[in-house]
Amino acid sequence: MKIAFSVNGVPIRLTAERLDHIMERHPELAGGDYRIVETLSAPDIVQRGDFGTLLAAKKYNKSPVSDNKYLVVAYRELSDSDGFVLTAYYQSSLRQRVTLWKK
Repeated sequence: MKIAFSVNGVPIRLTAERLDHIMERHPELAGGDYRIVETLSAPDIVQRGDFGTLLAAKKYNKSPVSDNKYLVVAYRELSDSDGFVLTAYYQSSLRQRVTLWKK
């Protein structure tokens, strides 16, 4: 299990089960767990997701998919001392959502 701290200082768990789930659905992220942790710890932007989730996004000039993609990590903060990753994926641009934090 890996731990990253969100911009709110909450430790966010990236479990082996979630990592397997992400790799199964998004094979382009294989071996990229360090990028998931980096995106959580130092995002460019955090947006409000659906159903109480948060979306940390960081733009990468080079990605396994193509150039200039955002890695988006969906996560949930359960308390001030616990949270977990739901999924992660690359996308070309960010959707219009409520911005909660910006670099």
